[in-house]
Amino acid sequence: METKVLFFAGLREALGTGSEAVILPAGIGTVGALRDHLAARGEPWSVLATTKNLRAAVNQQMVGLEAAIKPGDEVAFFPPVTGG
Repeated sequence: METKVLFFAGLREALGTGSEAVILPAGIGTVGALRDHLAARGEPWSVLATTKNLRAAVNQQMVGLEAAIKPGDEVAFFPPVTGG
């Protein structure tokens, strides 16, 4: 089963995509593990591992990198943003 992954703001620009359907490999059960899995693809995906203060949401709820994920969830990654 697939998990939908969304990328916002500068991440979307760096990756060249706003979303991707990912089949979770065995052992990928947290937001942090998913981030590491995607970052292991190399450039430009490594930006996920190097972005400081990376924010994430699961099913539209803000979570930490230790949050559990399962197939069918929607995971979104956000770079830090400021407003004014």
